[in-house]
Amino acid sequence: MPLSTTMPNRSLSHHISSRRAFLSTSAVAAAHVWIPRPVKGYSAEEVAAQMSGSNGAIGISKWELDTPALCVDLDRMEQNIARMQAAAKQFGIATRPHAKTHKSADIAKKQLAAGAIGICTAKLGEAEALIAHGIERICMTTCNVSPAKIRRAMQLRKTSPHFIQAVDEEQNARALSAAAREAGVVADVMIDVAVGTRSGIPAESALALAKMVDRLPNLKLRGLLSYDGGAQHIAGFDARKQRTLENIAANARVFEDMKKAGLSTEIFSGGGTGTYNIQHLVPGFTDIQVGSYVFMDMQYLAIGGEKNQAVYDDFASSLTVVATVLNNRFPGRLTTDAGAKALTLNMPRAGVIGEPTADYNAGSDEFGVITFKGEPSRSYKIGDRLELIVPHCDPVVNLYDVMYGIRNDRVAQVLPVTARGRSQ
Repeated sequence: MPLSTTMPNRSLSHHISSRRAFLSTSAVAAAHVWIPRPVKGYSAEEVAAQMSGSNGAIGISKWELDTPALCVDLDRMEQNIARMQAAAKQFGIATRPHAKTHKSADIAKKQLAAGAIGICTAKLGEAEALIAHGIERICMTTCNVSPAKIRRAMQLRKTSPHFIQAVDEEQNARALSAAAREAGVVADVMIDVAVGTRSGIPAESALALAKMVDRLPNLKLRGLLSYDGGAQHIAGFDARKQRTLENIAANARVFEDMKKAGLSTEIFSGGGTGTYNIQHLVPGFTDIQVGSYVFMDMQYLAIGGEKNQAVYDDFASSLTVVATVLNNRFPGRLTTDAGAKALTLNMPRAGVIGEPTADYNAGSDEFGVITFKGEPSRSYKIGDRLELIVPHCDPVVNLYDVMYGIRNDRVAQVLPVTARGRSQ
């Protein structure tokens, strides 16, 4: 397959402890990747004209797209979805994928068709956008605390009877119940039980909140969620497993206490791509909120898997940015058109497919700079294209209006980023 990426055997950095503790060094996959010879690109006007048609950019080679272009290998992404569903079935749990990664109604529909029981969103705007495009089973994992958001949430609940939202505080629960009564609905809620200190109610206070929510007339308690974001990027499977199970032990006791009290424990949700094969060991756990597995990125590739300690290769890298070489005039240095506005983060470095010794610096807003720690695989001319594995997939997707779905090196589908910019 043209986008074959074989990660090098040498170990990547093992110093990631969270989304905010990034790699200081990185390596890239793809020792055996076809790098195309120079081709004629389409002008921005030509691409815009094709996009305005009913078939959009269908049929264009990915190497002829105007750049920077966000591309997703559909075969690899669909393989990732199928692999995650098979793993969840084996572990006896369900998937409730997180759309904050892809923000795409089309991809959410693929996940649901493969067997996911619902879709998570981080923001109310994401939920609104996806529900408007036919995704009904939405679980919002962030609490709505402002009056404006609470009113919007209840209007969304009127639109979608399957909408569930989080709550982690008594005053907020009362405000939700009052707004639900005013809207003429009963709102489904889950208790967000903290793992760490980012969000949620401490485990020792969760049962009291759950009992109070259960008594409120316009709220329906559905269970609890517990997401350990800090555990997802712990390097080394054994360390990640130990940290995950230790951190969630108190939350598992909350689940048991709620069950003993006769409260709903229909849902016990959490986890992510880094712990998808660990969460089933938590008693009562029902579903995993996996997100990045559909795409993968340099952050995740570096943490190592259960079977491969050097590279997390449980899922294939499917999301890339195609960039163009703008300058080759300085020895050992290339300039591209993909900087921070195309890739967001600069640490860890983006990976240049086919160039394991390349160091990609996206520190400039508009430009990327490539230097080589060893000999490049080829010489590059101005106008040549490169393909990059992104540092962190979630914010990168939010930069683009569309993703180009690629099969056999050509655009097979244009996927709108349905919830782009919906951060409120």
